[in-house]
Amino acid sequence: MTGPVLPGPWGAALYECRITHVRTAPLRHAFAHRTHLWLVDLDRLPPVPRPLRPLAAFRAADHPGVPGLTLRQNLDAYLADRGVVLDGGRVLMLTQARAFGHVFNPLTLYWCHDAGGTLVCTVAEVHNTYGQHHRYLLPATPATVPKEFYVSPFFPVDGAYRMRLPLPGERLDLSIRLDRPGGPAFTATVRGLRRPAGPRELLLATLRHPFATLAVSLHIRYQGIRLLLRGLPVQPRDRRDRRTRRPRRREAPTP
Repeated sequence: MTGPVLPGPWGAALYECRITHVRTAPLRHAFAHRTHLWLVDLDRLPPVPRPLRPLAAFRAADHPGVPGLTLRQNLDAYLADRGVVLDGGRVLMLTQARAFGHVFNPLTLYWCHDAGGTLVCTVAEVHNTYGQHHRYLLPATPATVPKEFYVSPFFPVDGAYRMRLPLPGERLDLSIRLDRPGGPAFTATVRGLRRPAGPRELLLATLRHPFATLAVSLHIRYQGIRLLLRGLPVQPRDRRDRRTRRPRRREAPTP
């Protein structure tokens, strides 16, 4: 086994997180919210007991890929198409679980190891509120990659992301910065502390952050309305982004 030892009876970790968003151009706008995120092994997903499954479910259908395949199979296929073969090496996924029938993951991360235990790459999977998704393949982090996906209606598809995504341990400390002509335009950070995943911690996390994934969607809607009221213009979507659409419920724009 490679990477952090995932504690607790389910062999997974829960991170109590604070997520911040700071927009610096064309106007300054900042907000933060708290939630919990899961770190799981794709080959050993948490065995959540049936009575608790409404609080946490991990479904391949909530992520890109071919219907009917597992999360691991779809990720392996994505990597193989790009010349990356893990030979069964460990993959750790950081994500929100489906809760109370709802899930929305603006960002899911995969740390991919080869059979010898070497961290080969990191995959950043981005979802927007239009039901679309995109994956960025990072050979190492920090890394700079071109922005290729329409996430926010207030930013055009240009610029580059600077992603710093170290493998989580006892602490989670991630950052993504969007650089556009003229300088940095947006920075998001995710910081959290690890807790062992099990029935008790799941119940406590649900009490602390009830309807966590729905709260993310509502918070995004609220912040988007604030930006509109401040007069920030909406940028048109590029037609190429429509190719990534999946059949899912339409939600509010991402601020």
